[in-house]
Amino acid sequence: MPISLTTLFSAYASISAFVMLVRSMVNELVPPEVRSYLFSIFQHYFFTPQSAQLTLIIEENCGIGTNQIYEAATIYLRTKISDSTERLKVSKTIRQKKSTIDVVTGEEITDCFENIKLKWKFSEKGENRHDRQKFIELSFDKKFKNVVLDSYLPYVITSSETIKEEEKEVRLYSRDYRGCDDEGYSEWGSINLEHPATFEKLAMDPEVKKMIKDDLDRFVRRKELYKKVGKAWKRGYLLYGPPGTGKSSLIAAMANYLKFNIYDLNLSNIYSDSELRRILLSTSNRSILVIEDIDCSAELEDREEEDNSKNSSSKFTLSGLLNFIDGLWSSCGDERIIVFTTNHKDRLDPALLRPGRMDMHLHMSYCTMDGFKLLASNYLGINGDHRLFKEIERLLENAEVTPAEIAEELLKSDGNDVALEGLVKFLEQKRLEDAKSEVSGLCSTRNRPDLVGWQGSGSPATVKNHGSSRIRLGCTAVGSDFDRKTKIKDHKFHKS
Repeated sequence: MPISLTTLFSAYASISAFVMLVRSMVNELVPPEVRSYLFSIFQHYFFTPQSAQLTLIIEENCGIGTNQIYEAATIYLRTKISDSTERLKVSKTIRQKKSTIDVVTGEEITDCFENIKLKWKFSEKGENRHDRQKFIELSFDKKFKNVVLDSYLPYVITSSETIKEEEKEVRLYSRDYRGCDDEGYSEWGSINLEHPATFEKLAMDPEVKKMIKDDLDRFVRRKELYKKVGKAWKRGYLLYGPPGTGKSSLIAAMANYLKFNIYDLNLSNIYSDSELRRILLSTSNRSILVIEDIDCSAELEDREEEDNSKNSSSKFTLSGLLNFIDGLWSSCGDERIIVFTTNHKDRLDPALLRPGRMDMHLHMSYCTMDGFKLLASNYLGINGDHRLFKEIERLLENAEVTPAEIAEELLKSDGNDVALEGLVKFLEQKRLEDAKSEVSGLCSTRNRPDLVGWQGSGSPATVKNHGSSRIRLGCTAVGSDFDRKTKIKDHKFHKS
């Protein structure tokens, strides 16, 4: 039987009245917050279509360390910049051959992997530089989740490593110039290391030069060995000796040889152990951490006094430094080299000097004839003999002159003869000054004849008085990778 129009209107009126009654009861009995929550659930399940896209958030930091995926993505995506990109950051130093192009915050980069379309977006949050957090959003179709996680992201990491090796530029990092720019706030500021020092240019004993290079090569290729024996993959060097003997040049040569970045850390600006840990954890792998003038760069709290200190956690202590060099925190990073320098090895705490912290001790001494010949070749182009070389050799045996002083004298004149004659006069003056100092030292050490004439520091070299000449009997280079102590007769380290 067909339903009449009157019946339909009657049913509609009844339903409307029921709905109005229910609505009134809900408004009276159910709080607004509960009504809003129930409505949002109803809308989500019945009216919102399910998204087919999945977005991965890749933050810059992973806990207190850096996020490897974030670092790799920033490098990899430089190669995916297209014509549709609206904003780019361009930079170039004087010695760079090509400009460096980077993606800035807010830009989107599209990539394709195994016919999967992926969209990257650089973002950041935070109002000021200290609270600023950078992250990257990676969006793609949900059904390709496993492919992206298992294949695409490892491919990005591998590709970034290849790009870094091809475009490797050694950088010098310092905390003195940290700040905020398009890259955000960082513990370190950096510039390209454009120091020209190489092992070929260092006026160094060839045997010692080869020893250092072999030690570096041995360290780099021993990743599996360090893992097998349960040691952190790191190496420590102590460079000690008078100022001007080439310690900084040797560090630059090591960095250029290995293509490792340098982090220059000034301990005098560190005020607590926790601050030191945070700073050192922000350094990258395959790097050289340099702590110059370790004997005077910071006033370390004595270990015997640390136990009596009530606020030791808020102070920068020797134990805190040792813990990061050779303690539990030393494993937070791979393929790292730590270089300490000092003019006074005897002032250092013995706990710093043992293997595992300072594995190899290298004495940077005064200039010898072999070192001078290399300096003459580098600065004057003299590769053979010269009529003044014998006179210079005689004067070098009786004067303590650093390679830096000789290099300065060689730069004072353009002509080779004039430059060498000026050097002879300089060495004669230094010999007279040393003789006066020797007489003064003799007066103050009458009861210690074995110390007459010794004005160096440390204990690796023994000096005896033989007439007017000083003879260095040799130094010992100690390295934990060697089966025994290696005696290097009269080895001196010099810089060009």
